[in-house]
Amino acid sequence: MPQLRKDPIIGRWVIIATERAKRPTDYCFPGAAEKGELNESCPFCEGNESMTPHELYASRKKGTRPDKSGWLVRGIPSISPFLSMQGDLDRHGKGIYDLMNGVGAHEIIVATPEHDTGTYVKNLTRIEKLTEVLVRRIKELKKDERLKYALIFKNHGEVAGGSNLQHQHLQLIATPVTPLRVKEELVGSRQYYEYKDRCIFCDIIRQELQEKQRVFLDIDGFIAMNPYCSRFPFETWILPKKHSCDFYKIGRSEIKNYSKIFQLTIKKLTSVLGNFPYNAILHTAPFRRRKKRGYWETIEADYHWHIEIMPRLTQVAGFEWGSGFYINPVPPEEACRYLKEAKETLEKKSCGKAKD
Repeated sequence: MPQLRKDPIIGRWVIIATERAKRPTDYCFPGAAEKGELNESCPFCEGNESMTPHELYASRKKGTRPDKSGWLVRGIPSISPFLSMQGDLDRHGKGIYDLMNGVGAHEIIVATPEHDTGTYVKNLTRIEKLTEVLVRRIKELKKDERLKYALIFKNHGEVAGGSNLQHQHLQLIATPVTPLRVKEELVGSRQYYEYKDRCIFCDIIRQELQEKQRVFLDIDGFIAMNPYCSRFPFETWILPKKHSCDFYKIGRSEIKNYSKIFQLTIKKLTSVLGNFPYNAILHTAPFRRRKKRGYWETIEADYHWHIEIMPRLTQVAGFEWGSGFYINPVPPEEACRYLKEAKETLEKKSCGKAKD
């Protein structure tokens, strides 16, 4: 029988449609592409630096110069940015409407110099370098008084909003306001803390580790789990077990451990689902400079940074848009069972239905 589950953080309802339950093989995606050589038409490949805007920052080998070969991770401006770093905010009203200039950052972070079109970066050291660059960049953007939030995300696959450039990359968008989706989570976390004097994410981690139904990885201070109120089939969260609201405060040893569990998580998902489309989004606390009453006063204690990975295996349609509900045909407990059993080595998957 279907279940209605209520998200304890923001109060959103999810329908776990058990009567529509599907196996992983019912989602048909070909095996992940292997790492390739230099693609002469790909502007993100090493050696093609002249095909992109001038780099903003990079992790480079010693002795190499900007906009030249020798980089490990490279950050460049988006060629079609949503926001611009030029100008002042100029907040003002127009009748009942509020508006401001579109000030912010929109950057592309190329994760590896090799032309890699798979679901994850296969070189663990590269993931560590990428994480170090992300931390440094968030710290740098935090210095800009106009900005309130840095959103980092990855779109893989066409249905997930991925571009035609399949080379491994992420996007960073810094905004002058806190996004509504983030604010909903912040408000829910604060309300829980005011009631129980505890972080709701820490409570979720404790309960999930005790129940052992939805956690499929628990290594080196991090867990990977399929949340109780999963909106999408195989939705996955990665959380640090040590409480922290700010991703950019992650330490060097934590970077290594986080990189390891992130790679292994995507690897397991790929082993089960093939070259699946997905969105991966960093949820972290907003920048905090203003000292006014009620401005996220308890955020250091009540919020907990985490990564949300949403495989795009189903479509959001009229009911979801009209009601705010999500319909998930794969119970998270089932998804977790598949991921626990998944081999850590990537297997090529065939396209087609499973045989009874």
